[in-house]
Amino acid sequence: MTRYGFSIRTRHGQKVDHILIMASTQDDAERRLRQMYHACVIEACARHAVTPRPEVLDVDSVIGLISAGASAQEPGTH
Repeated sequence: MTRYGFSIRTRHGQKVDHILIMASTQDDAERRLRQMYHACVIEACARHAVTPRPEVLDVDSVIGLISAGASAQEPGTH
């Protein structure tokens, strides 16, 4: 997905900057924007690449981390 940053003018004339919407295409981002701000005028749109998130831990990895932490404690301490 890509992050799109918008600057708009609402139907009442108020300027709103720094609206960020995650979407796969600019058309999809504009559709979502217009759901929140009916009849707005888009003054600027900037596309920002999003860096992928680091690898997600699975259940086995989490259990391994918990087990490693528990075995690192000295016996008799909690």
